[in-house]
Amino acid sequence: MNRLYLIIPVILLLLSGGIYFQHAQNASAQAAFAATSAATARQNEAAAQHALELTAKADAEQRLATLRAEEKKQADDKRAKWDADTARLLADTTAAAFKAATLATEAAQLETQLAVIRATKDRLGRELFDLEKSNELARLAKRTTELETQLEIQRLTAMLARTATAPPATP
Repeated sequence: MNRLYLIIPVILLLLSGGIYFQHAQNASAQAAFAATSAATARQNEAAAQHALELTAKADAEQRLATLRAEEKKQADDKRAKWDADTARLLADTTAAAFKAATLATEAAQLETQLAVIRATKDRLGRELFDLEKSNELARLAKRTTELETQLEIQRLTAMLARTATAPPATP
């Protein structure tokens, strides 16, 4: 019996050692497999992350390029609009200056014509005044002559009436 105390624990020890050794090998294989699969998963994840980063970077660069192209297009459109507005304003200014020059020339011609017309009006007004004055003087002279003739006729008539009513003169 004493031996059994020794043999059974040794057998159990060997059995448990064998199970432990077998389990340790399986566990180390599983741990190695898990470590390998974890490393592969990390590598795959890192590769996926790297691919996502590259994709995100490419998308960001593409969006940035699109944004810059849009900004450049907007700036070009704004510049083109500015140039068109400037050209239109320049054309309008030139047209207005030409029209102003034409109107100024026309105004100067009209001023000259107006001065000639005013001078003609003044001259004709003076001539009319002179003609009316001479006409009035002629009527006044005619009236004076008529009055003088009438007075002369009255004097002659009065003289004749005196001589006709006067007694004949004795010689």
